[in-house]
Amino acid sequence: MTRLLACLVSLLLAACASAPPPPDWKLNAQGALEAHHGHYLDGNTRLANINYAKARAEVARTGRPDLAARVALARCGVRAAALDFDDCPDFRAVAESAATAERHYANFLSGDWTGIEAAALPEAYRLLLSRPDTGTLAEMRDPVSRLIGAGALFRQGRLPPEALGLAIDTASEHGWRRPLLAWLGVALTRAREAGDRAGAARLEARIALVESSLPR
Repeated sequence: MTRLLACLVSLLLAACASAPPPPDWKLNAQGALEAHHGHYLDGNTRLANINYAKARAEVARTGRPDLAARVALARCGVRAAALDFDDCPDFRAVAESAATAERHYANFLSGDWTGIEAAALPEAYRLLLSRPDTGTLAEMRDPVSRLIGAGALFRQGRLPPEALGLAIDTASEHGWRRPLLAWLGVALTRAREAGDRAGAARLEARIALVESSLPR
């Protein structure tokens, strides 16, 4: 579990450090979200979906839409790392109950940075608002945060060319098949558009190698 996503999940366990022990739903929701993130990055859609549904079900037991918003936003964040964008419908359905900081983060993921206050974002992304370059991404110590930031820039059409290689290397280093395939796909498209046949062939070989490791 990476630092940023762990922080999002840990909000579910606020005040759990003191007695009495946290109720089962909190522990179950945290465990399910962590499992979702791991399976999603690994490329196992079936298990990722099962664990996300479990996390939603656990927080639904509380009747609190703000917690449902938090779980949905955590899912949308990790999807952005693999360029898997949608309008985050589960979050939008309960967005009015979300905290202000979470709404800002949702707008950050959507690519609409108009009116976003840097201080309201997770710390990893604050500098990216004013300095959206490869250096800023490289300075992010958390690898998933780096990929999410790159994904947000990509969605805006502002991803620097050098940042593509950084995203590929980040996903490759951790063996995260889903984001690696997504970013290699972007690189392949650009190589083909540039007429770089040799580069495209190398990328195709890398993609085939990663795909050969996917569960059948």
